[in-house]
Amino acid sequence: MSQAILLGVAQDGGVPHAGCQCLTCIRARKEPDERRLVVSLALVDDHRAWLIDATPDFPTQLQALLDASLALSGILLTHAHIGHYAGLIHLGREVMNARRLPVYASPRMAAFLRNNAPWSGLVEERNIDLVEITPRVEFALTPALRVTPVPIPHRGEYSDTMAYFVRGAKRRLFYCPDIDGWDEFDLAGMVSRADVALLDGAFFDATELPGRDIRDIPHPLVPDTVSRLGHLTADVRFIHLNHTNPLLHPGPQLDWLHQQGFDIGRFGERWEL
Repeated sequence: MSQAILLGVAQDGGVPHAGCQCLTCIRARKEPDERRLVVSLALVDDHRAWLIDATPDFPTQLQALLDASLALSGILLTHAHIGHYAGLIHLGREVMNARRLPVYASPRMAAFLRNNAPWSGLVEERNIDLVEITPRVEFALTPALRVTPVPIPHRGEYSDTMAYFVRGAKRRLFYCPDIDGWDEFDLAGMVSRADVALLDGAFFDATELPGRDIRDIPHPLVPDTVSRLGHLTADVRFIHLNHTNPLLHPGPQLDWLHQQGFDIGRFGERWEL
């Protein structure tokens, strides 16, 4: 049976966020149950697992797979922002010394890893095998688990950005943890093809970051995304939540989201595919 397992829900810095003294982060340092791992999804079939993204929380997320008797068979990367590929460093000889673990990436992302240390060392030492994937072209992880990379408009300092449309024997899932905004992307069309959609929910409100211009780190606000999807029936969960996002806690914003028929993702949730 193929399935997807959510192994993190937070934005790149996780919760608690380094150097932050907000109440959410203070509470998370004191109470382990309040901590949130950086967003990642495992695709599973026949005791094998593929992680979408290697996050700074990779050791914990890998252990969750091992505890479930799942073997890591590869990693699919979305893009070259710190929360999505920095965990690759654990595959090198200083830690795991992995042997030719497949890492699936767009040609531009693969070139970034191949041409920049320390990531280039993983390629040269055969810790990883880069598998270049073609945007919009479906490929098979197993006969029962097929994946299509979906190009996404998102800050491209080092690489392009891919979301993933996953097709199992029973259900389809769309995974998009990062996007600048939906105006240049057919969100409703994509989600209408999916049974489950895990979407960028970094910020609920544009005023969450006092002293910073949110336009420098663009993400769609959750209410805007909800307004675009209210008529669709897919199971939509918001992920990639920034530590400032009030949806991380019970309150009026989370109540409102539930009233609209949506929810946030939670560590360990599973969907049969």
